Amino acid sequence: MTETLTARAPRLMVNLVGGLAIVLTTWIWVRGGGLVQTFVYPEYLLESQALYTGLLSQVLMILMVLLMARIPWVEQSWGHDVLARRHKWLGYASFWLAIVHTVLFALDRIDRQPSEWAAALWQLFVRDSWMLWATIGTLLIIGVVITSIQIARRRLRYESWHLLHLYSYLGMAFVLPHEIFDGTHFHETWTQVFWWTMYFGSLGAVLFWRVIRPLWLSWRHQLVVDRVVAETPSACSIELRGRRLDRLRTRSGQFFIFRFLGSPGWTRGNPYSISAAPTSDRLRVTLEAAGDGATRARVLTPGSRVLIEGPYGTMTGLRRRHSKMVMIAAGVGVTPLRALLEDAPYQPGEATLIYRYTDDAIFLAELTRLTELRGVDLILLPGRRRDDGSWLPAGVPGTDAEALTRYVPDIASRDVFACGPVPWLRAVRRSARSAGVETRDFHYEDYAW
Repeated sequence: MTETLTARAPRLMVNLVGGLAIVLTTWIWVRGGGLVQTFVYPEYLLESQALYTGLLSQVLMILMVLLMARIPWVEQSWGHDVLARRHKWLGYASFWLAIVHTVLFALDRIDRQPSEWAAALWQLFVRDSWMLWATIGTLLIIGVVITSIQIARRRLRYESWHLLHLYSYLGMAFVLPHEIFDGTHFHETWTQVFWWTMYFGSLGAVLFWRVIRPLWLSWRHQLVVDRVVAETPSACSIELRGRRLDRLRTRSGQFFIFRFLGSPGWTRGNPYSISAAPTSDRLRVTLEAAGDGATRARVLTPGSRVLIEGPYGTMTGLRRRHSKMVMIAAGVGVTPLRALLEDAPYQPGEATLIYRYTDDAIFLAELTRLTELRGVDLILLPGRRRDDGSWLPAGVPGTDAEALTRYVPDIASRDVFACGPVPWLRAVRRSARSAGVETRDFHYEDYAW
């Protein structure tokens, strides 16, 4: 049940590839005279640093794209949430390096032509070879970064943000020509091989894993909507049928990105966890009535075709280190844990499910039946949350850690699986740590975008 060397090897490989790409990029700059220009010829300092920051920005952008190319062994090594965080920070680093790159080149032109600085900047950003495309691409990327700031993201639906985010690929395509055809570090054969490999490798990975493979999987498995079931006034389940679904090797706790054909906006995928143990011909997902995708899903008709990407996610039984486990869920976050509860290996008395909800519990009848059948301790915690940032409902005495230890006295020697809204999830994680749970025994997947 513990992670093996085989599971850790892809992480090491990705880190090595990323580190090697940065080292080679730096070496390209050094071989092009960057180091000498920086320390020996002060008049070339701004230009040299502008070139270096531009090269670093580009290689980080390529690595950022590769991380989110949905390469299965990369996804399974870290999990979607970790990759999303690394993607975000690589994106921010690449963005600020690009800004520094632009500012340094602008300062260099102003320094060389102080009396005609406006004309010099116009020449740099518009008239120089391929620079108008690069300027437009940079503006597109700036727009994407602005929409990715937390405050802006809270005001956007997932579907809207995802569509805007795709413009970063267009921005990268616009920036690329000025580096290939006008860049001073693309002249040697080996540097051309390096950069073309990076560019076409990342493009090929995105096209194969995010376009070709999902289309092929969808054709092979012929998934269609079987029926839509209202679970609560605010949640529904979509039952899907297909063929040879066991070949997907889906595990309870994982999720897919779904596109339901025939409905408005079907081109925008939505991530949903499976809410029942997968079989050879059936999958089930459950979602709340939030966002355009969920609204469309509630009016799907039987027979509607479905496109899938996945399965993704690492919150599965493979992460377990102990025979006993605790599952803690809030609201629709119970869906992946409901699937785990069904087919995870454990004996009666070795599993506990703590379920937080405000008004309507999803799967209450199913959970009651499953917990009785498999000897699971079921703890229901209805009601509004406390006002102190707790994950517990009002009226529960003591601190979060004290309550958690009271519910599960031996929690420090169990695996903990948790799923729910991000602020709530963070509160659960803090209380679990305070109760003695090791970081490696706390398993979760952050589905926030």
